[in-house]
Amino acid sequence: MQDTVLPADLRFFSVLAMAGSLSAAAREMGLTTAAVSKHLAQMESRAGVPLVNRTTRRMTLTPEGELYLEHARRILDEIDELSELLGSSKRRPEGLLRVNATLGFGRSHVAPVISKFVREHPQVSVQLQLSVMPPPLTDDSFDVCIRFGEPPDTRVVARRLAANSRLLCATPGYLKKRGTPVTPHDLAKHNCVGIRQGDEAYGVWRLSSGSGAARKTETVKIRGNLTTNDGEIAVNWALDGHGILMRAEWDVRPYLEDGRLVQVLAGWQTPNADIFAVYSQRHQMSNRIRSFVDFIARELADISPDA
Repeated sequence: MQDTVLPADLRFFSVLAMAGSLSAAAREMGLTTAAVSKHLAQMESRAGVPLVNRTTRRMTLTPEGELYLEHARRILDEIDELSELLGSSKRRPEGLLRVNATLGFGRSHVAPVISKFVREHPQVSVQLQLSVMPPPLTDDSFDVCIRFGEPPDTRVVARRLAANSRLLCATPGYLKKRGTPVTPHDLAKHNCVGIRQGDEAYGVWRLSSGSGAARKTETVKIRGNLTTNDGEIAVNWALDGHGILMRAEWDVRPYLEDGRLVQVLAGWQTPNADIFAVYSQRHQMSNRIRSFVDFIARELADISPDA
């Protein structure tokens, strides 16, 4: 009886799905595109169903391919975890680690931490993917996701890595020209630099003050002629004097210290956006994941604006 699935097919298909195309998978695996296409054709022949829809421009998984990928990733994760529990890797992390982070924070802070991590743990291979929108919590494409704000889903582990205060700021020149807001509703009179990121309501800023029963929250619909999905671009626009920006202290602290930006409405707080490492409950015993999360927590603690 012919085997429907071979062990080598599992990792091959996982890499193929992650790459998104035959040519990208070929580069990832160090093979020719023709070799990848042949391997995929052999897999589909053994399975008896098509796993991938191919067009000249893109590749998508069939429903059978999605099912194959779901089980392949789970099996591969269990194999890696068993290896860690039984072998020397229980003391020394090794294997593939798939990390997701947001564009700006991932580029500025997560990538440098990964560079240090693999220098200390060369047996670990890290794949970092940056995205504007965080992947769904049920998506098993990544081992660890670095997110802003604690997810409400109890099916995942969320470890707080660092505090992350959002501040409102603008250049002294802009404030001299347009005036400094005194209350949150004054923001409606200003040009505000908009950022479309995550699943937050765009164009709405919520500011709170006070505590306990005296705490009050103001909701302001902002307006402005500049919008982006990239935080670094938004900071640069604010530095160019275009308006008021709400951005993480991580990103604007150097400009506040050198005076290029000035904080406004300092007595008001923005919604919590602390930094969390999020991973599946079934991964919490994985040595490579635990080692990485411990490592990035220490690194971010050292460079945190609150440190």
